[in-house]
Amino acid sequence: MSDRGARRSLRSRLSWSATVVVALWVLLLAVGANELLARVLAGQADDVLQARAEAVAQTVDVAPDGTVTVLDGRDDQALDVGTWIFDGAGGIVERPPGSTDALDRRAADLAAQGASTVDVDASGPVRLRSLPLTDGGQQVAAVVTSTSLSPYQQVERTALLGSIGVALLLVVVVHLVLRANVTRALRPVQDMSTQAGRWSADDTDLRFGDDPRPAELAELAGTLDQLLDRQAAVLRHEQRFTEELSHELRTPLARAQAEIDLLRAQPRDARELADAHAAIDRSTRAMASILETMLTAARSADAVTPGRTRLLDALAVLADPDAQDVRVPVHLTGDPDLVVGVDADVVVRALSPVVDNAVRFAAGQVRIQAEARAGQLVVTVLDDGPGMTEQAADRAFDPGYRGDPDDGHAGAGLGLALTRRLVLAAGGSVTAVAGDRGRVEIALPRG
Repeated sequence: MSDRGARRSLRSRLSWSATVVVALWVLLLAVGANELLARVLAGQADDVLQARAEAVAQTVDVAPDGTVTVLDGRDDQALDVGTWIFDGAGGIVERPPGSTDALDRRAADLAAQGASTVDVDASGPVRLRSLPLTDGGQQVAAVVTSTSLSPYQQVERTALLGSIGVALLLVVVVHLVLRANVTRALRPVQDMSTQAGRWSADDTDLRFGDDPRPAELAELAGTLDQLLDRQAAVLRHEQRFTEELSHELRTPLARAQAEIDLLRAQPRDARELADAHAAIDRSTRAMASILETMLTAARSADAVTPGRTRLLDALAVLADPDAQDVRVPVHLTGDPDLVVGVDADVVVRALSPVVDNAVRFAAGQVRIQAEARAGQLVVTVLDDGPGMTEQAADRAFDPGYRGDPDDGHAGAGLGLALTRRLVLAAGGSVTAVAGDRGRVEIALPRG
């Protein structure tokens, strides 16, 4: 599957999984709402039947001998609709117009059960409700009322269809919104991945940096920057390794080639021929030794990726009083987890002239501070000496420049020039700051 297809698959999985969750919740809500509506409508039907039964009960008169009669009233016809009146023995005193024998039997059975409700099918769904009339704890009569459930069921069906339509519409809208949001959320990830791939191929010095981003994208940007830092460090290491290998092999290879050219150009006697062979042998052995030494160093297991080193480990060499002849203490501070994208020996060679100068001019101490700043690692070398003038700070790294030629120092003014050349070759920068105290800042790429 292509990368683009995989991204579409991820977008679909996220949007569909969220849609399924929403659909389940909508289904539960719809089922609950319709169940609640059915209960409410059933309760309303029961209330109507109970009210009618109680109204009819007011028109029933039970004689002492158990005879049941119905008193006539203005609303008698309205009350008689769907109403049965039974005497204490279960005989029908009054029945609704158009009632069937089967319906009469169901009403009689219900009247004998006391206060209860039952649903029957009589040319449509009908609910029956009985209300017993008692005297001295004995049932002397009963009123049974009925009502058609068709209007209530019609309301339920309408509500069900409406809830289904609303639920489907809601799920479709939610899915479209979720898909659009997931697409919009993943687009920066895709853009950042594409951009990182382009940078890794065309310009390994570019980084996403610390621009404001959502937390997840900021974490991704930091991870990609670290990957680009490692790749850039490996590339610098390989370039430096290639340059050093070329430089070391150039002399013995040229010597061997010169001897071969001389052998071809003119005849030699036995002694000269043996000397030429010996010189070629020495050159080839020297090249083999160089190759073995450099390849062994390249294959050596380091704590970090080749071309990277822990900055404080490299700076510790410069601050070690046992390793250098220093007259003032050199204090080192910084985060031990800082990793620079330059080989350790390059860091030491680049900073050694700066630290030597600081020690030479310091009155009492030298401080080396390492910190992360603006996507780079900045090493600041400070001394408590007289500092540099504006002119000296501007020309400090020029080859052959010396701030005070008469200070008795035997140097040729090439140390800081070497610092600048090494730092620039590593992709960093170096700055001398004028002021009352000596201050030099060296910015190196992160690893």
